[in-house]
Amino acid sequence: MKMPKKIKRHCPYCKKHTVHEVIRVKKKKASSLTHIARQKKRQTGIGNSGKFSKVPGGDKPTKRIELKYLCSECSKAHTRPCFRASKFELVEY
Repeated sequence: MKMPKKIKRHCPYCKKHTVHEVIRVKKKKASSLTHIARQKKRQTGIGNSGKFSKVPGGDKPTKRIELKYLCSECSKAHTRPCFRASKFELVEY
């Protein structure tokens, strides 16, 4: 999927349509505390002990993409809910 680097969108802060710069958000790393919580949960006997947690073919065919929109007038950023795409590219139009 190709998307322009600058796009005209509605800004929830300005309450009008302005030009926004599109930024792709990097995937966040899981904190060490969540890893400890998962180990405790696994020891209690809940879940499948990691046997069927992976896709049979390896990686998933699509990745989840999160975008951040930066307003050119008020310079505040807002996000859009994630969507899935196999390929994603920001293009200068």
